[in-house]
Order: sequence, then C-alpha cells, then structure tokens
Amino acid sequence: MNISKVDSFKTRSELSVEGKKWTYFSLKVLEKTTQKPIRKLPHSLRGLIENPIRLEDGVAVKKDDIEAILNWNPKAEPDREIQFTPARTVLQDFTGVPAVCDLAAMRAAMKRLGGDPEKINPLCPVDLVIDHSVQVDHFGSSQAFEKNTALEYERNNERYQFLRWGQGAFKNFRAVPPETGIIHQVNLEYLATVAMTSTTVQGEQVVYPDTVVGTDSHTTMINGLGVVGWGVGGIEAEAAMLGQPITMLIPQVVGFKFTGKINPGVTATDLVLTVTQILRKKGVVGKFVEFFGPGMAALPLADRATIANMAPEYGATIGFFPVDEKTTDYLALTGRGNLIPLVKSYYQSQDLWYDPSTETPHYSDIVELDLSSVEPSLAGPSRPQDRVTLKNVKSEFSKALPQLIAQMKDPGAREGSEQKITLNGLDMTLGHGSVVIAAITSCTNTSNPTGLMTAGLLAKKAVERGLQIKPWVKSSLGPGSKVVTDYLSEAGLMPYLEALRFHVVGYGCTTCIGNAGPLIDEVSQAVTDGKLVVASVLSGNRNFEGRINTQVRANYLASPALVVAYALAGNVNVNLDQDPIAKDPSGNPVYLKDIWPAPDEIDSLVKQFVTTQQFEKSYQDVFKGDKHWQSLKVPAGKLYDFDPKSTYIREPSFLQSLTKEVAPVTDINGARVIGVFGDSITTDHISPAGSISKSSPAAKYLIANGVDPKDFNSYGARRGNHEVMIRGTFANVRIKNKMMGGVEGGLTRFYPSGQELSIFDACQEYRKTNTPLVVFAGKEYGTGSSRDWAAKGTQLLGIRAVIAESFERIHRSNLVGMGVLPLQFHLGESADHHGLKGDEEISIPGLSSMVPQQDIKVHVKRADGTVFTFDAKLRIDTPNELEYYKNGGILAYVVRQLLKG
Repeated sequence: MNISKVDSFKTRSELSVEGKKWTYFSLKVLEKTTQKPIRKLPHSLRGLIENPIRLEDGVAVKKDDIEAILNWNPKAEPDREIQFTPARTVLQDFTGVPAVCDLAAMRAAMKRLGGDPEKINPLCPVDLVIDHSVQVDHFGSSQAFEKNTALEYERNNERYQFLRWGQGAFKNFRAVPPETGIIHQVNLEYLATVAMTSTTVQGEQVVYPDTVVGTDSHTTMINGLGVVGWGVGGIEAEAAMLGQPITMLIPQVVGFKFTGKINPGVTATDLVLTVTQILRKKGVVGKFVEFFGPGMAALPLADRATIANMAPEYGATIGFFPVDEKTTDYLALTGRGNLIPLVKSYYQSQDLWYDPSTETPHYSDIVELDLSSVEPSLAGPSRPQDRVTLKNVKSEFSKALPQLIAQMKDPGAREGSEQKITLNGLDMTLGHGSVVIAAITSCTNTSNPTGLMTAGLLAKKAVERGLQIKPWVKSSLGPGSKVVTDYLSEAGLMPYLEALRFHVVGYGCTTCIGNAGPLIDEVSQAVTDGKLVVASVLSGNRNFEGRINTQVRANYLASPALVVAYALAGNVNVNLDQDPIAKDPSGNPVYLKDIWPAPDEIDSLVKQFVTTQQFEKSYQDVFKGDKHWQSLKVPAGKLYDFDPKSTYIREPSFLQSLTKEVAPVTDINGARVIGVFGDSITTDHISPAGSISKSSPAAKYLIANGVDPKDFNSYGARRGNHEVMIRGTFANVRIKNKMMGGVEGGLTRFYPSGQELSIFDACQEYRKTNTPLVVFAGKEYGTGSSRDWAAKGTQLLGIRAVIAESFERIHRSNLVGMGVLPLQFHLGESADHHGLKGDEEISIPGLSSMVPQQDIKVHVKRADGTVFTFDAKLRIDTPNELEYYKNGGILAYVVRQLLKG
C-alpha cells in the first residue's frame, strides 16, 4: 500500500506492541497540531478522518479534505465531498459474479484499446463469499442439506467455475466456497481484523482502522464490531477494488443513546425492529448513526451486530458501535485473540476506544431508547419498519387484510375465504393468514447465539409437550455459519429442532434473499384456488412484497424463537400473547409463555456450549471447499474466454463499444415515459433476484436458447448474463406501473399507439426509432439491496433519466455509475402534482454544462400538445460523479484512466 508522502500535520508516529514497531498516523498529534477538539467528534468520524491523513497525496486527497472533517458542523446539511479509500472489499456471489464479469470485460476492453489487461486487478484485499445461490427445494428431512447442495452445484456449475477462474486470475482475490456461511456472518466471525496492517513498498509496517465496503447493503453488520463499513453498488465496489477512492459527502451523525436494560423474554430481534421503526420515522437516510450510552454495557456484541445489520432498513449509511471491551471479548471468542494486543493499543492510542465515562461527542441529533421499553415484536406484512407488537399481530393483520386482498385485483378474492386440502392423509383447512413458510434464516439473527439457543430451547419444550408444527408449513434452518449447528448440536438442541422439521437446508441466505423455493404442492394449489393471503414468518431483514415467495403476500420478520412459535400456531391470525399456541395430545391448551425459556436457561447454554474451538474448527479451511468445489473444472488464462452461447456468463455489452476518447454529453430530446411508479419502489422491484416467471421475456429468451423451465434458476444466479438481466428489469410480478392503472407486473404502454407491452418489449420498440426513455417515481426510489443490475438494466433498456421524489443512497450512486441521470422533484412536487400520466414526451436540455446539485429544467409535451416546464434537482452530487456520468459510467472512466497510465 501507499501512505502519505505529504503528512501536512506531521501525524506520522510509531507504536510499539509486544516488541514490534508499527507506523501509524496519530489523531492525538492532529488534535494537538490543529488545536481542534477531535475527541468531540463522533467515533465514526474520528475513524473517517484517519483515512485522509494516512493517504494524503496532495492530488486526490488534500490538506483541505482533512480540514473539512476537522471543521465538521454537526447541524449543517452535507455539502463537502471527500475521498474515502476502504481497506478492503467484500462481495457476495449474486453481486460478485457480475463484478468479476465486469473485471473480466474490462480486461477485454483494455486489450482491444491497446492497453495492458493485467492493469485490471484488485489493489486491495477482496473476499467473495458464495452464499446467495442455495435454494430451499428440500426441507424437513436429514437429507435436505445434501440434496439442496447437489442442486445448487448442478444449477450453478458454470458460475462457480467462473469464480474459481477469478480466484486464480486476479491478485488479492479470495473466494469462500458455497455452503460455508453468509457473507456478513463470515465477515463478522472471521474476515474482519478491526486493526488492519499492511507493508509499504519500502517495507514499513503500518497499522490503521479496518474499513470495508461490500456489494451488499447489509455490509453494515460489521459496524457492530467497530469497523466502519457499508454497502455500495457493484459498480462502485469495482472502482474501489481498482484503487479508485469512493467519493462521499461528510455526513451528519445521529447519536442513538441506549439506557436501561432489556427485559426477560425480549430478544435482539425485538430490539432491532424497534430501532428500525424509530429511525425510519426520524429520517436518517444518508446519515451515520452512532450508538452510545449506559445501555451499551448490557448489549453483547452479537446484539450490536444484529442492530448494525439492519442499518439499510432504518435508512442509515452505517449503524456504528465504537470499539470497546465487548469487541475484544468477541475477538477472543471467535479465535482471533492474537489480534487483541494491537487492536487495544492502537484504538486507545488514537482515542477511538469507547469510554462511557467521557463527555458525549457532538452529534447532529440525538435519539434515545430505554431498553426496558422494548416489547416482543414482529415487522410486516411488507416493510421492515412496520413493527407490530406480538400482542397486536392478529388485529393488525386483520386491518391489513382488505388491502392485501385488493392487491390481487381479482373480484373472486374476499375476506373469509378458506380452502380444504389433504396432507399426509389428513384433511385440513387453509385460510387467510395461514403460515406457509417458517424460516430460521439470515445473518441478521443466526449470528446471535442467544437468539438461536432461545429457539432451540423453545423447540425442546414444545416437543416435550407433544406439539408439532402444522403440516402446511414449509420449515427451514439456514444458518450463517457452521458454528451455529456445532453449538446447537453440542447443547443437545438440534434433535428437537429437527423433530419440528427445522432441519438444516443450507449454509447461506436461503429464504431471506428470496430463495425459499416453492411452497408444498398442495398448499400452492390451495393458495391459488382459494385466492388466499397466506403468510411467511422469517428471521430475516427484509420482507418486501414479492421477495420471499410470489404466492405469499404477508411476510413477517421475527426472532428465531417466534419463527418456531408461528410454525406451531400455523397462522398469524392469532394473539400469541393471550391465545393458546396449540393443544397438546391430551387436548390441553399450551401457551407461548409455557414453552418460552427462562433467561438463566438460555445464558447457561450460551456460556457452556458456544466455544472458541468451534470457531477455529469452522474457519480453519474456510477457502478449501467441499468435494463439489474441489472437483470443478477451472478455465485457465488471465483473459476469460467468454462463450457467446452461454446463458450464465456473457461479456457485458456496455463495455464492448468503449472508445478511448469521451463522447460529448447530449441532451435528452423527445423521450418517452416507460414507467410511472409510486413510493418505495425497491431494487427487488426493479431487478428481481428470485424465480423467473415462465411467461416473462427472460423465460422466452432462455427457452429460445435451449434452457428447460426447470433449469431457469433465478435472476440472481443469472446476473452474469446481461441478456437475461435486461429482460428481468422491471419484471417483478408485484411492481405496479401507474400507466397500467396499478395492474401488477412489468407492463407499460407503448406510445403513441398506447399498445400494452412488457416493459422490455416496449423498450425494444423504442430502440428501433432511437427514442430515449425516462422513468417517474415517488419517494425512496431504489430502496433495499445494493443491486447494481437495477442500474445496469435501467441503462441497457435505454432509460436516460429517472425523476423521483427521493432516492435511496446506493441506487442513486449506481445510476450515476452507469451514466443514468438521477433528478429529484422539488419538495412537495411529484408526478401526480404535475399531472404526469406517462403519455407525455420529455426533453431535458443543458446537460453538457450542468454542475452537481443544480436545478435542471424538464420540458413536458402532453398528449394534447400543450407544453409546460418544471425544475428538478440534479442528484449528481459531486464533481467525481459528474466525471463518471460524462464518461458513460464509472467502469468506462476507470478503463480510460488506466489507459492514460
């Protein structure tokens, strides 16, 4: 690595730890030199300021960048950009495959343009964890894991061969094989070092804070360990991997003060859902959130990680817990005790160590929560911030039911519907609210031993009372690491979970990412025939409509223990706070309180059976993989030989026509509207990750290329093929285009004829006449996963601008990174406000002379010929982003920069 040759504030210092000397750049010296009270800055900003003082070069990182953070005004609206260079990058395979695909395509472009392909190489450590591809096809048996793994390799053989090629072709690139764990749990339990070390080209040993960006929005989970890190789009991550700094505005920092202590029976999940609701209501999009206060002492690191994980759900860039004794205790537990002396010495030397006795830092605002006020809760039926207390789930579901039924747009759907089915020779009845999926899933909660032990103990007590989950429930256990099953087995709880059909289905994201697999056949048919609003209950972090399973309209986030409880109850239309959860074989009612374990019981098992040896065993051969991984045939060479017939890995089209010189920016003239969308359009809506509908444009393409429908796999698995992904853009079965009167599915009207077409087909028709396209949207456009294909697909469809009431941070950045213009309606204005229906022609002039965040005039010609103009704010926020846009995207920019040397 390179370090500052400028060091304007003379911060270069030396630290001696256990006889070894380390160079570091001292914040205490910076404070003394500048007479600025750095200790008054939030811990997250103190960690941020170390980055420019270590990397100051007078060109990309300048003295005034450092001074800008020193002079941070907590109340001011962010308007000062800085360059941030993360220490490392993490990828998951859904976003990692297209990232590696782009790197391979950039090498091909470099060769075509006469450059050196091997200049395209990660310059910082990159870890890819393959966790997003396992699907729950088999469940409820001891063979489920083995069968799902075999299917995973069968479906993804070509993708996995490609990733193994990348592991050998690129420097600084490691791949954690399938069925090892979930990216954020592996990062938390193994990859993170808290204090990062490197050797300069002169051989100097340097220590600095571990920082990370990842191609998954829940990268923030690592904030629970005191590591500054957040999710970025694959496009931005690729640039960071290639040595490009990330441009960011110095954020506001909201302090979140914990007081009190959690009551017995309340879980970390209940807490994070409460925090999410509070902060969504507060409004923290684009801000850092930093936790502090006396209640911190009562929160073990696993609870902190759960809270940090869901920062995207409460809208923050990060949800940060400073480094303290809980951090080093966790490093010791997870087999990284050797890191503790350096971590402790470095963080204490830098005033980065959290000390509750010191004065509270200056925050932009402060939110407070008394932990004793947190109640058992779920969130649903379709947003993580819509928390419902356990006692109110029944009544709140009843209130939501009419709207959920109305969304079907089926006159035959009505309240009170029931459908009789026969399962295992028994007759039973399904109705609205029947729980058809119950999944202990996701790094959010399976990283928390207390939460898993609670679920295991509840299962044990249920089995001992003779209870069984309902036959119509598809149950699964998808841990985020193998440590989970080790401690559950050693504690004697796995047999009880398996007795309730919670067998391990895979070590990966499974249901949380939308890989729940199909419902039980008879249940699926009953849902369709009865037009039922059925439910899932999962210990995940997202429950957006259409994400978990396309047949399931009500989805609830809950703790692992409540997942088991609702599987036993079989319906969300029950008040588990008062009503029986089930009846035992003698007909006696059993209540949730009867089988909920006591705190002492849970704590005793955690202390006794969660051990350092389990972590050391699980991670000792973490990059080796199983027999399936070892037997893959790996392509050779530094340039990937793309197969034009492949339906999984294709050379992406957006770099194939790249030129050495940048073409002038052109105005948008006579554009047509391809979609008018409402609020909270997620990246799942824009670019779904789940199953490919047999009637979709993507399905037609696959069938035409010889792929049988049973082998479609998912959109997420086919992200290495732009032909599939462009056809999947705006193809979510639940997306509603207002141009279609709210009908669900990726449809639009082609103008001037008004013909109804799929969005993909309409875009292809517009392409024939070189007609540019625009999208109108409401608030929080692009919320959800950091999905680069939501921007790539947008660009490849020919959409040149998205005009929304507001954008989620990552998607806005991704749009710019693909050369798509993001514009924001002025406050109080919207597509509805301006009477935009989708049959208009749109022109946006003046793009060649625009500057960041200026007002841009949008000219509208209505179908009747009348014309009007409105102003919208340009959401290209920084000069760097403007350069990316002018180049047609960040990847083109990087290739051109490397060509220049």
